[in-house]
Amino acid sequence: MVEKKDIGKLFDGIAGTYDKFNHLLSLNVDKVWRRKAVQSLRRGDKVLDVATGTADLALEIIRQEKAGEVTGIDISSGMMEIGRKKVEKKGLSGRIVLSEGSALDIPFPDGFFDAVTCAYGVRNFSNPDKGLKEMYRVLRSGGQLAILEFSYPSGKITGKMYDIFFTRLMPVVGKAISRDKKAYVYFRDSVKGFVWGEEMAARIGAAGFMDVRFRPMTFGISTLYTANKL
Repeated sequence: MVEKKDIGKLFDGIAGTYDKFNHLLSLNVDKVWRRKAVQSLRRGDKVLDVATGTADLALEIIRQEKAGEVTGIDISSGMMEIGRKKVEKKGLSGRIVLSEGSALDIPFPDGFFDAVTCAYGVRNFSNPDKGLKEMYRVLRSGGQLAILEFSYPSGKITGKMYDIFFTRLMPVVGKAISRDKKAYVYFRDSVKGFVWGEEMAARIGAAGFMDVRFRPMTFGISTLYTANKL
């Protein structure tokens, strides 16, 4: 059983194969999910990407010209090292800055960012509600929130098929790619044990956000949550 306090070390251990695993298992649909999340944003000067990982969402924000600059924070130095190499390869080091930081204690003042994003990180927070409140705190009045998180298909047949895949196949594939089955067992359990849909939207609203909406994508495997700060 992986403890939430050890998440940084867990992701450090699989950093080198994380992107390959995600793209393979989603058949590259995860790229579409990120693109749609960024499309939901208005353009702003400063955007914060929480749990930025290997910087895929940060890169997509710049690609779509939705921000002048993006700051990415994460507790996994290994994941961010991969992200920095991708940012440097694109020649975007002047517009994307990645630094170590916790979602539960975001190292920026109140109202500093025009938008806050987070892709597949909220369920890994040791205290998701505190993390959501921190996102609200650093967002300016009128700013936007966009969160991508895994969810479970609601259809009877698709839900059962996805459950079989998630329960039996994913840890095996994860071990074959990264040789760390434990990490992908955690991944499976963290998705199955988290909330989605209306319950997740309610938690976002409880953090102070208004106009909370959610949009299931690809049979409900992933969900995009958007909200605003008055």
